[in-house]
Amino acid sequence: MASEYLYPPKPAPALDIPPGASAKVQIINSTAAIQAPVGAFMYPEIPGHRLLHAPAFSFLVEQVSSGRKILFDLGCRKDWQNLAPVVKNTISGPDWKVDVQKSVSEILQENGVDAAAGAIEAIVWSHWHFDHTGDPSLFPSSTAVIVGPGMKEALLPGYPTNPESPLLESDFKGRELKSVDFDNPPTLKIGQFRAVDYFNDGSFYLLDSPGHAIGHVCGLARVTSTLEGDKEDTFIFMGADTAHHGGEFRPSPYLPLPKGIQPSPFSSKYPTSCPGHIFETIHPSRKGFEPFYRLQDRLPHNLEQAEESCSHMQEFDAAENVFVIIAHDATLLDDQVGIEWFPHGTLKNWKEKECARKARWAFLRDFREAVEEAEGKP
Repeated sequence: MASEYLYPPKPAPALDIPPGASAKVQIINSTAAIQAPVGAFMYPEIPGHRLLHAPAFSFLVEQVSSGRKILFDLGCRKDWQNLAPVVKNTISGPDWKVDVQKSVSEILQENGVDAAAGAIEAIVWSHWHFDHTGDPSLFPSSTAVIVGPGMKEALLPGYPTNPESPLLESDFKGRELKSVDFDNPPTLKIGQFRAVDYFNDGSFYLLDSPGHAIGHVCGLARVTSTLEGDKEDTFIFMGADTAHHGGEFRPSPYLPLPKGIQPSPFSSKYPTSCPGHIFETIHPSRKGFEPFYRLQDRLPHNLEQAEESCSHMQEFDAAENVFVIIAHDATLLDDQVGIEWFPHGTLKNWKEKECARKARWAFLRDFREAVEEAEGKP
């Protein structure tokens, strides 16, 4: 209802997701804790929000009918000090900190998924950045690595053969390295993204989402299906680095700031419901139907494509049956969001538990200092 929002929502375009089977999807907190300067990723500056404190999520996706398993993203490698020098030097700079307690392969092995014995058929890298590639060398050679279009041609050979490469040769030595082909028929489009049906049953799609990095892809998993007796089809949109913070794609014309925000992101002053207008007052353009941030010009491989992909993701974010999860959203770690993390559960019941609703505006907590400053408080 329009009355729920500060502005009437614009109807989002239809996503046109074909019917299909459901997948078993589990989200893994990879134990990575990354600190990075906000200004490296987005602008304009909002007072008090100078540093990003980010996790890095990995997804275990299983085709239920066959038991085939893949990973979408791999977080950071535990021994990040052994990354290619060009990467290590970047993340050793001012305001950067990286801490990783366990590799994803360890987490799987400790919880009954025998990755060492080949339980994972493939690792999908959403893109080549260090906080997504993990350490594939810890998986057997039977586990393939799947990358987006153009990455192989642009970045291989890896380090040390190419001293300037951001990738390590050990990541894919002795294993199949596949590129997703979005050009060959049958062509498929979901929302505004070109898509590939990975398992050929509609349970998991790879989406061509260029811009942030060469070969950047997103994932779309169906976690309930009317074909299987569920009351509706629901989905997890794995947004990877299409955005690094909720303020880069929220609010939107399809999902404006609400008049009242629950759970409250500013609970010290507004314990139950927080008025949305207080955040519009500190919005850089004072428009509660546009994102707070814009993508930093110098970060993306292609800024125009990156902005377009982020805009396309907003259409999924507006759908009531889609839960958009970007790779570094620290708000999802809050217990009140209700996510069942690997190995304790799956994402099947996210809508019933209202996880998307509870998480959607939680990023606004990062703007508390700006709100207090605007209200004239010390």
